[in-house]
Amino acid sequence: MERETKIADILKALAHPTRVKIVKYLSDGEKCVKDIWQELNVPQPTVSQHINILKNAGVISFRKDGVKTCYRIELPVVVKILKLLEEEVK
Repeated sequence: MERETKIADILKALAHPTRVKIVKYLSDGEKCVKDIWQELNVPQPTVSQHINILKNAGVISFRKDGVKTCYRIELPVVVKILKLLEEEVK
């Protein structure tokens, strides 16, 4: 895949407030999907849809822990990008 296409895919995956919140929540460590939807106060199916977008873009990855699915940041640079944007956007 062309480098610019991959970058664009990552930025598209981040281009939704709920996905930004998910990445920020995962920035301090791995969380299970139930923790994510409860923390964000968003319905589980909605969180799952957003997680799939982030996962498909390679922003996050997952592991199975019995019946639980836990997610973590796969590209730490996205956390840095979000922090930089937060510093600039008032």
